[in-house]
Order: sequence, then C-alpha cells, then structure tokens
Amino acid sequence: MTDTTPQVLLEPWSEEDAGLLHALNAPELMGHLGGPETEEQLVRRHRRYVDLSSDDTGAGRMFRIVLPPEKAVVGSIGFWAQTWDGEPVYETGWSILPAFQGRGLATSATRAVITEARAAGPHRHLHAFPSTDNAASNAVCRKAGFELLGERDFEYPPGRPMRCNDWRIALR
Repeated sequence: MTDTTPQVLLEPWSEEDAGLLHALNAPELMGHLGGPETEEQLVRRHRRYVDLSSDDTGAGRMFRIVLPPEKAVVGSIGFWAQTWDGEPVYETGWSILPAFQGRGLATSATRAVITEARAAGPHRHLHAFPSTDNAASNAVCRKAGFELLGERDFEYPPGRPMRCNDWRIALR
C-alpha cells in the first residue's frame, strides 16, 4: 500500500512563532485541553518553547509545522522529557490550524517528531495522551504507529482532570 500522507517540514520554534501560538489558542483547538489560555499563560508557554528549542541537552524540542512547497506554517508539534509511571520518557503533543486539518498533516508531523525524538536523547519511549473523546488525535496516534496502552486519568492543565488514552511508541 502506498503512503499518501503529505510530507511536512519541522522547523525549530523561534521568537517569531508567538503569532502562531496565539492562532493555535483558538477555542476550537483548545477544547480538549481546558480551553484557551490567557495572554500571560501564552507568554510563558512561548518562552518555554523557545527555551526548549535552544536546549541541546536532550530535554526535547518544539517545532512549527511547515507545508512545502508553499512554506505555509500549519501548526506546532514537539516532544519533552517527562516521568511516566516512574520511567523517564518523552511526551509529544501537536496542534494543526483549522484551515489545514483533515489532510494528514498531524500524522506526517508526528512521524517526523518520532524521528527527532529518537535522535535527541536516551529515552526508550515516546508517549501521547490525547483526550479519550478527541477522535482526530487518537487517529493520529494509531496511524503514526503508536500502541494504545489504555485509558488513564490525567490532569491537564494542572487542576483540570481529564480522561486520556495513553499511546506509546518505542524509540530504542
């Protein structure tokens, strides 16, 4: 079977990506994550993303997702160090702007971030924790080759309990 998933480029998150973060803070994109963040929260998140992308210690990376050949910026994706069930792992998360959803771009970006996480550091696994009712993100995990470990209780943002699926892929 031929893979028809469109190819994307991952470019390191930079100071210039604050506008993208604001665009990704739309209610329709943040519904599964507790709703849009405040301006203060966005400023802190942007700083974390910039700092993470300039750190070469293996702590992770954040990226803007770019669709060639037109170089359209279509979303964000990243991975970061986390401890899950007592094991050091990477966690990943992504968001695609509404005008670009439904084209397989999140799946392509997730496959690319798996490659980045494998090259970055020592962790054996990459996890994704989409809400159980986020059909699109759960489909991305399945299509990108993650294994569903089951449902878990999660808190995101802090103080907001949610039910999520624990998806995992081996990096080593």
